[in-house]
Amino acid sequence: MRYQIQIMGLLCSRQHYYKKEDAEENLQLAEIERRIEQETKAERHVQKLLVLGAGESGKSTIFKQIKLLFQTGFDETELKSYIPVIHSNVYQTIKLLHDASKEMTQNEVDMSKFILSAESKVIGDKLFEIGKELEYPHLTEELATDIEILWKDSAIQETYIRGNELQLPDCTHYFMEHLQRLASPNYIPTKEDILYARVRTTGVVEIQFSPVGENKRSGEVYRLFDVGGQKNERRKWIHLFEGVAAVIFCAAISEYDQMFEEENNNRMMETKELFEWVLKQPYFEKTSFMLFLNKFDLFEKKVLKVPLSVCKWFKDYQPVSTGKQEVEHAYEFVKKKFEELYYQSSAPDRVDRVFKIYRTTALDQKLVKKTFKLVDETLRRRNLFEAGLL
Repeated sequence: MRYQIQIMGLLCSRQHYYKKEDAEENLQLAEIERRIEQETKAERHVQKLLVLGAGESGKSTIFKQIKLLFQTGFDETELKSYIPVIHSNVYQTIKLLHDASKEMTQNEVDMSKFILSAESKVIGDKLFEIGKELEYPHLTEELATDIEILWKDSAIQETYIRGNELQLPDCTHYFMEHLQRLASPNYIPTKEDILYARVRTTGVVEIQFSPVGENKRSGEVYRLFDVGGQKNERRKWIHLFEGVAAVIFCAAISEYDQMFEEENNNRMMETKELFEWVLKQPYFEKTSFMLFLNKFDLFEKKVLKVPLSVCKWFKDYQPVSTGKQEVEHAYEFVKKKFEELYYQSSAPDRVDRVFKIYRTTALDQKLVKKTFKLVDETLRRRNLFEAGLL
């Protein structure tokens, strides 16, 4: 009998233990569900922005500007992580110019102006050997001096003038003019250095921000996605298309006379085809489109020297003036071409999508900040309109 009572007591204590354990587990589950619900509600306030564009359109520079403008920027560790990137940019650009100069001595009628000095040839050979290594070495002050000599050689400068025929990055002149600073033993990249640094985006990177601060009540919160612009990266875009509030499409308007990647295709024509393809995607039936006509700073310098008509899409362009007036006329022509393409490529039930065009220079922080505040205002007004509050 006593044994039975002991067993019953043991069972009762176990039941009490299990009830207590179940209660604790239920509390944990309830807390998890509460957090999921909070996160789900928070997610409803976060709008998804997708930055698209061809390679070299300035998408990634815009992305870096957002981090600098609306987040905490780059800490010292992040700044230092750009040192090998910047040093590689230096080696890659001077090597490209050196190789192109040698090639032009073979193919050009006036080959004499592309012949390097004896000193530059020795430096070129040294850089050629460096280029064979798996990774570019740290840029020393001695190497920076050599590269500076090569950069200032008249043959390299003549080649640089022909940069539109090469895959020459926009950072070339900037880094070549700051070589000694970049090679300093205590060098830490500046904000401007990072904006100029060229790294091909592979895969998908994202950032969350608000153009008017972190407080969600003061404005919308956005999650911005940047994807690789090169053709082999575009297949990775598709899974991001769903649930996008707005597409920010970057078009480098200064590249109307340049060739794209390794193909014999004009960069502006490639941008045109890509924009047309994006506009027709079924996922974007109600998606707003923000077109950034980027690299205006380079466009306004180039358009006075190189006629727009060199690009097949702009073959009917006729200059009307000179100076700033001509720059504005050329810009408005390009803008109108994109507007026409938008409406031609949008189905009748999509023409009422929000569509805005902005003149941008991704390196200009004040302009990027102003542009994103305008984008924010446009999207907030659209949301109020859809909610019947406007």
